[in-house]
Amino acid sequence: MKKRYIYALTALFSLGVVGCNKPTDFGDANTNPAQVNTKLLNALLTNSCLAITGYSSNGTLSINGAQYSQYISETQYSGTSLYNLPQIDFTGYYTGVLFDLQSIIDDKNATKNQIAVSKILQQYTFWAVTDSWGDVPYSEALKGINGIKPKYDDQKDIYAGILSTLATAAGELDNSAIPGDIIFNGDASAWKKAANSLIMLVSLQESKKYPTAAGPAATAFKNAMAGGYISTNADNMKLKYPGGNYKSRWWSVYDGRKDYGESKTMTDKLGSLGDGRINPFGGESDQAGNVATSSVGVPYGLKRDNVIKFTDANTNWARILRGDLRKEDGTVNIVTAAEVTLAIAEASKLGWVTTDPTAYNRGITLSFEQWGVTLPAGYLTSGGVVLTNGANDIEKISTQRWIASYPNGHMGWDIYRKSGFPVLTPAPDAVGAFVNRFVYATSESTTNTVNYKAAVAKIPGGKDVQEAKVWWATDGAAQ
Repeated sequence: MKKRYIYALTALFSLGVVGCNKPTDFGDANTNPAQVNTKLLNALLTNSCLAITGYSSNGTLSINGAQYSQYISETQYSGTSLYNLPQIDFTGYYTGVLFDLQSIIDDKNATKNQIAVSKILQQYTFWAVTDSWGDVPYSEALKGINGIKPKYDDQKDIYAGILSTLATAAGELDNSAIPGDIIFNGDASAWKKAANSLIMLVSLQESKKYPTAAGPAATAFKNAMAGGYISTNADNMKLKYPGGNYKSRWWSVYDGRKDYGESKTMTDKLGSLGDGRINPFGGESDQAGNVATSSVGVPYGLKRDNVIKFTDANTNWARILRGDLRKEDGTVNIVTAAEVTLAIAEASKLGWVTTDPTAYNRGITLSFEQWGVTLPAGYLTSGGVVLTNGANDIEKISTQRWIASYPNGHMGWDIYRKSGFPVLTPAPDAVGAFVNRFVYATSESTTNTVNYKAAVAKIPGGKDVQEAKVWWATDGAAQ
């Protein structure tokens, strides 16, 4: 059946907004419509909290990004890591989590804080989506039957909208409850820190386009930083799964499958630095809870026959995360103090904020603490780590950001595409060009033809191809 290009309309049916022909279909005896709606709103927010963890774990945007940034390697069915055509449909994000969050935002029964949190999660989702495809529907999206063929906004305008909306949401939060919140369990002050932290990460991502300290990116970064951000591991934006029917996304990666392993790129980098994070980053067993570690990274970008030869000969190849970090009731990190503090280190180097010579070391230390690893004596002053106020300081900061974000593929791919660091060797068995962006789904060209063609015309070269760089990337980044 032909796929319908209605970014939010289909979700109306799943929510029961349309479909009843007459008032007697269900009746209203002994019901409290406001109470039922409140329960639905709470459930929508809870479900949205669960959904967004995919952007930093095993969802398509992250698991693909983790391969392009060489966090992970494929171990059986090589394709993504060989730069196969990434023609991926974004419609599900609009009919799913984005629409659910918009339903909360538009509902008069939603609390002020539910609306603010929904805005934060929605803009986080838009950030992950635009970073993956480039120009996508934004300003005309989520309009239901009034916007079934939305335009594709320029990524620079989407970024501006994300930053503005996040700042607004942070300012709207008060001390009241947040029913349905399972990330911070109703702590509005924590959500404000999360919103400001996202602003800092988003604005830093556009630093190549707005490099000056007086520019809009630096201004957004400084204002958010002044408002309070995730600065300790106790503040981390994360979701701890209860297990049972709601198992950690990392547990499911090896639930009867073994398609991915930690890449040799990562294990080699950590080994060269004498970095103890190599232990929690990789486990030698599929079994959740197993504490055996492995530093035998899987070579990146090998075709099926070659990678199977490797895993058959090295049965202790490194799985993604040590087994005790993949338990059913495990945790998925979304935004961490290490990531934000290392972003401050880069902003300091760019001259955006008052020079903070301690931010870099703090960020690294926070990452070691997050993973439960003792910081080795001399690590911070070693040649491959210490900043010297030289030309390669940005490379070192970017590399530490890349390490600290593991295994969050959205962030790893973003860091690499913007900075070009760490330097990565392309897949040796590649079948296509390096993936700088996802290609639009074929259905876009037939169901929203005018807007699709307008979006493609703005892509460098005028073609919908994977090697075209997104707006904030530069010629010096990626391949």
